[in-house]
Amino acid sequence: MEVATFGTGCFWCTEAVFQQLKGVTSVVSGYSGGHVENPSYEEVTTGQTGHAEVCQIRFDEDIISFEELLEVFFNTHDPTTLNRQGNDIGPQYRSVIFYHNEAQREIAEQIKNELEENKTFKKPIVTEITAFSRFYPAEDYHQNYFKNNPNQGYCRYVIAPKLSKFEKVFKLKLDKTS
Repeated sequence: MEVATFGTGCFWCTEAVFQQLKGVTSVVSGYSGGHVENPSYEEVTTGQTGHAEVCQIRFDEDIISFEELLEVFFNTHDPTTLNRQGNDIGPQYRSVIFYHNEAQREIAEQIKNELEENKTFKKPIVTEITAFSRFYPAEDYHQNYFKNNPNQGYCRYVIAPKLSKFEKVFKLKLDKTS
């Protein structure tokens, strides 16, 4: 299994999207990129720990490639807004790819550059591409958040519409059993 670590704003949205892909074997919400060991959600939400809300994704490269994960990454959040996604504001919600090896760094840089050259987005991409160092799983109540809380307000009004759009665009990559 390969590992990818992405931040696209709120990890509840990120987790709900990537859990549906064929070849993804696990998605864990957590924190990465900061200077505080074992941070809590309350600490991370202050924006003072340096961490981003991320998902660590384990995937079978024989079924889905890192490039395909990046396609989903860039198409399911706004990589042009610095330290914010929708109403979530602060460095903990930044767009970030934590690469686990040189090949991932090269692929991420290449795809980001191609998107910029093709003017895929109206504004410049601000996605950070940074070496992975540490991952801290979020508290248990954050794991499988959408699956466990589909009727919660944020899930109904933010995550569900995002998932509906995602499912239409990426229907051929969905795992029908998830």
